[in-house]
Amino acid sequence: MTFKIQIRPDETTFTAAPGETVLEAALRQGIGLPYGCRNGQCGSCIGHLVSGSIGYPSGLITALEGKRAGTCLTCQAVATSDLVLEVAQRTVPAQIEVRTLPCRVERKERLNHDVVRLLLKLPEQQRIQFLAGQYLEFILRDGRKRAFSIANAPHDDARIELHIRQVAGGEFTRHIFDELQEKAILRIQGPLGSFILREDSPRPIIMMGGGTGFAPLKGMIEHAIHIGLDRPIRLYWGVRSRRDLYLPELPLQWAERLADFTFTPVLSEPDPDWQGRTGWVHEVVSEEHPALSDFEIYMSGPPAMIDAARVAFEHHGSGPDRMFSDAFTFGADRQPESTASG
Repeated sequence: MTFKIQIRPDETTFTAAPGETVLEAALRQGIGLPYGCRNGQCGSCIGHLVSGSIGYPSGLITALEGKRAGTCLTCQAVATSDLVLEVAQRTVPAQIEVRTLPCRVERKERLNHDVVRLLLKLPEQQRIQFLAGQYLEFILRDGRKRAFSIANAPHDDARIELHIRQVAGGEFTRHIFDELQEKAILRIQGPLGSFILREDSPRPIIMMGGGTGFAPLKGMIEHAIHIGLDRPIRLYWGVRSRRDLYLPELPLQWAERLADFTFTPVLSEPDPDWQGRTGWVHEVVSEEHPALSDFEIYMSGPPAMIDAARVAFEHHGSGPDRMFSDAFTFGADRQPESTASG
């Protein structure tokens, strides 16, 4: 027995096998539904359940908590009948192939006190086609997976750039920082995720990153420069203190190459001599942009930051169809996390 799933508003249909999640069924049949972490935490895949019934794994604590009734978290939902779903933002082309490849650590570079940059080299004559903002997964020897956002733009794909933050108690990040050597061979799968730049929109852009949520935004901005995007871009980067900021030369370079670009770092635990903005980064965005209805907003960082921002930004006139996010989670087998990995 299979279940028929209809996606509105474009009336796409596909089938799901018993026990198969809606997202798994869609991707298996080349249907490009939005998704992020695939473990029920980030909320990127949420759709509206128009009709039918679904089930979730028992004990799942998900992004559905506190959401309105009738939502469907497609990465975890299993159809128990035929379904009709409303899903917006279907933007990742189905022809972007998810590949599994070995790679070599070509360079390991310390960016600040707790972030390293890895440059990964794929085998000769091999490339992963990806879109700016997507992520990849490391496949560990025991089959677990750890995910990190791609920090470079698609046109600059000779190497894959990752920003990895060390996390107390994180087994994988400890290995990256303390044991991983250049020339080591790793196994990756990608690209994944639907956190990508909407190139055909005319709206001005706000980008908001927390910690190493800077990584996918970097890829998007460098892609925007490459394609000659002329929309205003306002970049906000929230960290604890000045030492958490890294690659400080990049925003200056971007400002020289983009016609209308501003950069605002925000410190939640500011240094005594800090003269810039302080507090929570989403509050600074709301203060500087009290009317957000005209903007597209790209958010990348901890789930708490993104959840708080969504509430605040809706209060200031934004809507779910204009807010795109990549929420990093910790310690799960699948997570879109430039910030951490356990």
